[in-house]
Amino acid sequence: MKSWYAVRCVFRWEASEGPCYEERLTLWQAGSSNEAIVRAEEEAGRYARENGVEYLEFAQAYRLATDGRPGDGDEVFSLLRDSELGEEAYLDRHFDTGQERQRHARGA
Repeated sequence: MKSWYAVRCVFRWEASEGPCYEERLTLWQAGSSNEAIVRAEEEAGRYARENGVEYLEFAQAYRLATDGRPGDGDEVFSLLRDSELGEEAYLDRHFDTGQERQRHARGA
């Protein structure tokens, strides 16, 4: 039986401001996490060639806990990481270094 998997792949871009890294999640219906990763890495190679970026050969899969097609509010990726850092230090180190190219929601 096939399940839905989200696969995160990491890419390196060369930009005028210097190198930039992209974490990209894609969604796959597959019989196993290994199958999902194989398919995602094939697509990652095409994505890298088409965009002139480097695929860093790093993929992580997450099986969605859904019986049917993914829908509103379904969790599509989760990663647990052990750390002795406090909350602010953890977020600063891994998610809010000041180097992200991101948008913040207004009013949030």
